[in-house]
Order: sequence, then C-alpha cells, then structure tokens
Amino acid sequence: MPDALNWLTRRLLNVLDQYGRKSVAVVEEVGYVASLFLESLYWAIVGRWLQQPVRLAAICAAAMSVGITAIPIVALASFAVGAMLAIQGIYSLRPYGAESQVVLGIALSVTREFAPLITGIFVAGRSASAIAARIGTMQVAQEIDALSVIGINPVRYLVSPLLLAMLVTVPALVVMSNFMALSGGALYCNLELGMPLAAYIEGTIDALTPEDVWQGLSKSLVFATIITLVGASNGFTVTAGAEGVGKATTRSVVVSIASIILADMVFSYFQSQ
Repeated sequence: MPDALNWLTRRLLNVLDQYGRKSVAVVEEVGYVASLFLESLYWAIVGRWLQQPVRLAAICAAAMSVGITAIPIVALASFAVGAMLAIQGIYSLRPYGAESQVVLGIALSVTREFAPLITGIFVAGRSASAIAARIGTMQVAQEIDALSVIGINPVRYLVSPLLLAMLVTVPALVVMSNFMALSGGALYCNLELGMPLAAYIEGTIDALTPEDVWQGLSKSLVFATIITLVGASNGFTVTAGAEGVGKATTRSVVVSIASIILADMVFSYFQSQ
C-alpha cells in the first residue's frame, strides 16, 4: 500500500510539473509577444526622431505581399459565404413565410462576424506562415545578428513595417469582404426569391448602422496584430535549422488562427452586451 501511494504521488507530481512548465512557457510567450508589440509601436512612432524611421517603401512592399495578393482568395471565399448565408437563411425562414427577412440576417452576420473572421483566417494562413518562414530563415542564417551588428534594429526593420501594413490592409480587405459577401447574398436572393437588387440594397442599408460596420473593422485591427506578432515571434525563436523553420511556420498558422477565433469569441460577447 505505501508503494502504491508513493507511485501515485510521483505520478501526480510529474503531471503537475509538466503542466507547470507548460504554463510558464505560455506566460513567457505571451510576455515576449507583448514586448514585441510594444517595441514595434515604439519604432513606428519615435523611429523618425532617432534617425531610424520605418520606411514607407518597406510598408508598401509588406502591404503588397501580405494584403494585396490575398484579394482573390478572400473575395471568392466571401462571395461564397454570402451565398451560403442566403441559402441557409431562406431555408430556415421559409416555414414561417419570412424569407424576405433574410436580408437582415445576411447584413448583420456579414458585417459583424463573417467578413472579419474569413479575412483574418485566410490572411493568417497566407501571411503568418510567410512571416515566420522569412524571419526564421534569417534567424538560422544569422542575418538577424548581422542586422544588430551593423546597427539596424531587427524589430524596427522587420516587424514594424509588417505591423503597419497589416493594420492598413486587413481592414481594407474586410471592407472588400463585406461587399463581396453581400453581393453573393444578393445574387442568390435574386435567383431564389426574385428579389430586385434595389430592394436588397435598400433592405441592407436599413438593417445596418455605422456601429455594425465598426464592429467588424475593430476586430480586423486585432486580427492583423495577432497575425503579425504570432508570425514574427515564431520566426525569431527558431533555433533548429530548416526543421525549426518548418515547425515555426506550421505553429504560426495554427496559433494565429486559434487566437483569431478566440479573440472573435471575446469580441462577440462584449459587443453583444
């Protein structure tokens, strides 16, 4: 009996030790991401006065690589989601003879929830991995150390332009996603219900308020920050060569998408109160 009790105690201590180490690692990672965010903002705001400005050309190049090239896939996915919402909404409301109210559901669901979420997920899948791979490869090749040696702050050079570009392009993509999703809903409502486009537009305008649109845009700013910081933090912590770059790339996508969904849940809760 004492032996069994000792074994159980050791197992319990081992489990607690493992969970404790993981908890400490999570706290350390959150702290590192927070410090990376603050340092990025610091260089973006005061870099000009320290003779190390964040170059507009670097911001534009980052916006092109992480935002502009995502337009086709985000537009297609958003159009499909809008049509899907119309299909499900009409099917659900038809037993009650309220098919015309589907316009209200599409307008609110798209602007508040689906447009920022779809945009965030697709940009995370494309850009978080690219950011982690680029910075991770530079870390393995000791290019990050070389930047520091020649007096260039790596965060100012690599992360600040990406963050500023994301904060501009992701909300812009959300605006486009709103338009494409509403267009998909309008097309299906026209085909299924014979609803004129003018009536659909009028119903959408009547259903929406500036607050509804702002809710989606405010989410997009948070999603843009998450994608940038998760990708960059995973890239900076690469230590195991090419294999480490691959793991960091995969982890950045998984963590950024999971963080976006959790952040969206928190936003939805507080914005609905």
